[in-house]
Amino acid sequence: MTALKKRKRQYQIQILTLTDQNPSKEKTRNQAKELSIPHFFPIPISFLKMDYLKSVVPSQLILEQGSNLVVINPGSANVRIGLASQDAPFNIPHCIARYTTQVPKRNVQDQVLNSQITTVQHMERERAYDVAASLLKIPFLDEKVANNALPRKMVRVDGFNPQNSRKESAFVWTDVYEKNAASSSATGVDNESGGQHQGADSQEPSSNEPKLKQSIYGEEAVRISPAEPYCLRRPIRRGHLNISQHYPMQQVLEDLHAIWDWILIEKLHIPLSKRIKYAAILVVPETFDNREIKEMLSIVLRDLHFSSAVVHQEGLAAVFGNGLSTACVVNIGAQVASVICVEDGVAMPTTEKTLPFGGEDISRCLLWTQRHHQTWPQIRTDVLSKPIDLLMLNRLKESYCEIKEGELDAVAVVHSYEDKMPAGSHKTRLTALNVPPIGLFYPMLLVPDVYPPPPRSWFHDYEDMLEDTWQMDFPRRTEMPDGLFPNSFNVGFPMWDNYPVFAAKPKKEEKVGLAEAITSSILSTGRIELQRKLFCSIQLIGGVALTAGFVPAVEERVLHAIPSNEAIDTVEVLQSRTNPTFVSWKGGAILGILDFGRDAWIHREDWIRNGIHIGSGRKYKDSYFLQAQAMCYINS
Repeated sequence: MTALKKRKRQYQIQILTLTDQNPSKEKTRNQAKELSIPHFFPIPISFLKMDYLKSVVPSQLILEQGSNLVVINPGSANVRIGLASQDAPFNIPHCIARYTTQVPKRNVQDQVLNSQITTVQHMERERAYDVAASLLKIPFLDEKVANNALPRKMVRVDGFNPQNSRKESAFVWTDVYEKNAASSSATGVDNESGGQHQGADSQEPSSNEPKLKQSIYGEEAVRISPAEPYCLRRPIRRGHLNISQHYPMQQVLEDLHAIWDWILIEKLHIPLSKRIKYAAILVVPETFDNREIKEMLSIVLRDLHFSSAVVHQEGLAAVFGNGLSTACVVNIGAQVASVICVEDGVAMPTTEKTLPFGGEDISRCLLWTQRHHQTWPQIRTDVLSKPIDLLMLNRLKESYCEIKEGELDAVAVVHSYEDKMPAGSHKTRLTALNVPPIGLFYPMLLVPDVYPPPPRSWFHDYEDMLEDTWQMDFPRRTEMPDGLFPNSFNVGFPMWDNYPVFAAKPKKEEKVGLAEAITSSILSTGRIELQRKLFCSIQLIGGVALTAGFVPAVEERVLHAIPSNEAIDTVEVLQSRTNPTFVSWKGGAILGILDFGRDAWIHREDWIRNGIHIGSGRKYKDSYFLQAQAMCYINS
């Protein structure tokens, strides 16, 4: 145990060094020269690795090891992708819009939409508002509405053009036509990215007719007018692959591949032919099932042509991204919030809590609150059929919502988006802006009335990949190298057709508020010393963590949620050293850079031919215990 603790401590020192230091180029060059070792020097390679990690300057290590590592952190609303050597990733809406001739046209291809709140949900939502109002010391819902019997004055501001004000500027509809359409049609050359557009009558367009793009990605896809012949797809919803009867599995996987491939080409400038020189680090949320992770690995290795890949958990990566070893990680994403505890660099599976709400639900609650108080302009705001409206609500939330006592109003400009028309600007006074974010502690305010969770019947594969069921009947010929022997089923191709199913318990979603989830997660560790340490080491990640007043609100609410019979009287949220939105991505980059041994990495050929078999004879671990390998990478 002493040796293991020593290795863990050395690993922590390296992570702290990577996150904190930024030496000069001259110092980097000098130390690099000092580290050069003759080839004949008879020292075991493991000692050389450790000595190098102890001595190398962090910027030099990042430059050497991070230039060919691509870190992919997929989320429900956004995907963060970048080279490990970058300071920050590209943060791009995780969606694709495809041209369609379907009649009637579906604006958004998603799960079954349920925009109607039941009477019970409506009553519970109003009660939750009153509880939050009592906490924030603002009038209750009925009192507020009674005092505002007459609608507030709202002014339409035509041609509104504030100076350098991002939060007030309007979004612009996406131009769906190819930029070089006129020239290509005149010369008879077909555009590779857009392809030849076929109309509903399957006739060839005239030479002067502009061509529509076949696929549009990221924010441009969200800003397409509903009047255009496009269908928006989001391959991940509520922390899972967005599979449903309206969105088949094959389409989900094709869209994931297309989005990631587009980012690699357009943003990172890594064409398919050069990706064999790159390795990928997949930083996945705790909500993903093993089967979903396997499918993503197949996309990365088989379709995107990376030479090798490794999987790390989002919560664990966040801890390393902030240079910590033990913490309670609270990850508030756009559609899902999760809590998990990490001790000495190892995630604890029994502490995981998943909450079915996130930042987008706060934005929808903002709209509900304003409509209830009659402060929202008389415009058609619909997050279901017009995703651009959700972009506007997210921006208003980020600009004006905060958690503090007392009435919180603000004068803002709200925009209306009608089909293909320029955005209309409406100046109004928004009210109760502190209520939506406090809904994280009172989840009935954030009732998920828009998108239900994916049907769990689509996911039957919950087996623990630590067990040796995969290698029972597949003997290896001794003359073949490790990891390269054929077996009877292939993970790289249609995986689910003849895939063995192991019954186990699916991951559960909690129906409690954030404070109760944090408290329950930490108390489930069972050891008072660890509990006290975790309550003083809460780490908030995700964009919502940037909300003003959120940190003291978490500390206060968690302290009140601790049972009186527990000997704990202190709660503290640690300040993040990195932007909370990107800290998991950054942690994944650090883990990839420090992983010199690459024992947990899966090589492309091994994955396509042999599935999960690893050359050393161990099974690949894509569950919680995967992170335990991080402490053994360097000395292996």
